[in-house]
Amino acid sequence: MRIPVLLGCAVAVCLSTALAFGAPDPADGPAPSAHPLEIRLDPAAKWEADQENIRKVLESSAGALWVYFPGRQLAPIIVEPKGGPITLFKRGKNGEFRVRLNTGDRYWAQYAFQFAHEFCHILCNLVEEDTSNKWFEESLCEMASLFALRRMAETWPADPPYPNWRSFAPALKKYADERMAKAPLPAGQDLAAWYREHEAALRRDPVQRELNEVAAVALLPLFEKQPQHWAAVGSLNAAPVRTPRDFAAYLADWHGRAPAEHRPFIRQIATQFGVTLADLPATTSAK
Repeated sequence: MRIPVLLGCAVAVCLSTALAFGAPDPADGPAPSAHPLEIRLDPAAKWEADQENIRKVLESSAGALWVYFPGRQLAPIIVEPKGGPITLFKRGKNGEFRVRLNTGDRYWAQYAFQFAHEFCHILCNLVEEDTSNKWFEESLCEMASLFALRRMAETWPADPPYPNWRSFAPALKKYADERMAKAPLPAGQDLAAWYREHEAALRRDPVQRELNEVAAVALLPLFEKQPQHWAAVGSLNAAPVRTPRDFAAYLADWHGRAPAEHRPFIRQIATQFGVTLADLPATTSAK
């Protein structure tokens, strides 16, 4: 979904980015994944950096999430550098997902942050439906960006796309940490109280980055502690709903459609927002 232009790439981070990424040796690239994800850079677009380097960054960013979807298949994703960040509802002529970023040069942390957000929308089953609870998906996707950057910062020292990119790992973490530092829950307020205060505003306008980021930072520890439950977002928006419903009903629908192994995790998320979801019989299958 469209978000404001990301200006969070601090000068120091951007400079360290440009310095850290030298010309790679193609022979040093990682082995092909057994669980492929096809990311294509639009050849008609004007790219401001080496396209193979860009693709490696995007693959690493998406891969931090994709690893938790071993049984899922996705159409190719066509990426453009400008015009977003947004994932278009209208697919490509062969069913490809279409993602537009809003970055350039060699601002790799920004590429990674924006693409992880848009990739999360794809994983959440991008649909046109009632937007009264869309803020939750936006917050999940903002959290996905933080998760991906922090995971890349952990894995790149040992397994970067190219060996000479190892030194950039701290800059990835710094980019995420600086964004998180700006979005804590107010002192003395839990997520449920925060949501009650901002519910009307969120339902009216789902894309409010300052609010989305607060929810994202609050939810991040759950996903970092139990990352295998990223797969639960694959049951979100499984069937478009055109009429407004309250947040509890939205979460209950997600819970009912999710595989049984993810339902306790969804109940944990609901509890964070002050919503109690009833357990379902073990024999109940996802719709």
